[in-house]
Amino acid sequence: MRTIGIDIGSRYIKAALVADGKLISFDRRETGCEPLEICRSILGDIEADRVMATGYGRHLLEVHGDIPTVTEIKAFARGARAFFPACRTVIDIGGQDTKVISLDVDGRVWKFEMNDRCAAGTGKFLEVMARTLGYDMAAFGALPADEGEEVRISSMCTVFAESEVVSLIARGVSRSSIAKSINRAVAARVAGMVKRFPAEEEIVFAGGCAHSPLLRGLLEKLVGKTLFVPSVPEITGALGAALCAVPESA
Repeated sequence: MRTIGIDIGSRYIKAALVADGKLISFDRRETGCEPLEICRSILGDIEADRVMATGYGRHLLEVHGDIPTVTEIKAFARGARAFFPACRTVIDIGGQDTKVISLDVDGRVWKFEMNDRCAAGTGKFLEVMARTLGYDMAAFGALPADEGEEVRISSMCTVFAESEVVSLIARGVSRSSIAKSINRAVAARVAGMVKRFPAEEEIVFAGGCAHSPLLRGLLEKLVGKTLFVPSVPEITGALGAALCAVPESA
């Protein structure tokens, strides 16, 4: 059986094709201003027996395509276990929210924490800060953690933090120091979420922000444990949705 999971995020739409429980292919496209058309284009290019949607905009396909949905929490839990079968904790820093999910020994969701009230400390926040400092995301995430002075970033609100960054630049603070401090502030925020309940190993760092070596290293230092990153971390939710689309009797 071939199933497709489609994760409609605020920044990107990800799709994963699974056949007989194995990942066959994946796709990722910018969400843009017409996410429904992007979804239809992706699905039109792939043949499958079943489709399952998840993510920020999953209800678009439920309403306009009669496609069943699964919550991001369940999809990420399932996807993380597919990449790392011993996973007990999942961290996902998404475009508009951040979530930490705790799993029991059988991989079922036990508890989760989610920041979805604003973009503070999310992937969008990091994108705005990187752009303000003149970095692309790859360079922003590849900065060495031990270079430059440490500066305090007092606000995690995207608007106020951007103004604060501009002020720091005007004072002559190096952009690498500011970038490192921004990443540290985000890592501290996420680590605080992790510490609200026991973080069982293995801890999987999923989502596009997991491509950042700087953020991963800072998180590992603050959490005090190794983080496992999937080979394609941004499709964790889509993979989980595809696996959830397989009937239990199959």
